[in-house]
Amino acid sequence: MAVTKIRRVSSWTLLAIAVISLVVLGIFYFGGVENPGEDLKKPIYTSLLLDWTSIIFFASIALMLIFGIVKFIEQLRYNTRSAVMALICVVVFAALLGITYAIGDDTPLKVLNSDSQKFNTPGWLKVTDMWILSTGILLVAIIACIIWGAIKKAVSR
Repeated sequence: MAVTKIRRVSSWTLLAIAVISLVVLGIFYFGGVENPGEDLKKPIYTSLLLDWTSIIFFASIALMLIFGIVKFIEQLRYNTRSAVMALICVVVFAALLGITYAIGDDTPLKVLNSDSQKFNTPGWLKVTDMWILSTGILLVAIIACIIWGAIKKAVSR
């Protein structure tokens, strides 16, 4: 019964985030631009899109850390190896974010309008690079795990 409740809550949460994301993307793409005649168009709701993606990103990081620590504490009593694996996952993820932030480029962009300049700071540029690099690395890791799982399953037959 608990699994059904967990599945229901996670399904509704995913659906709510997806609907809000689609609404925000719709507002961004169809909300208009402030300078329709110019070559470099300025969407009105750029800050809304950036704020929503930041909320999703930081909430994901916070929840991943919280659940990882909770699992570590719960498993420490009964299964030490599982607890250590949970802790390793949290440490590896934190290291991934730290490394990708450190190698991010903070060179200011040149072709931005005046309102976008508030995001053209070294901190925001490095955070943006961190997001992009972390996403790419995690995507490659997911694909590698899928391939490894398929090979392991085929060999164990």
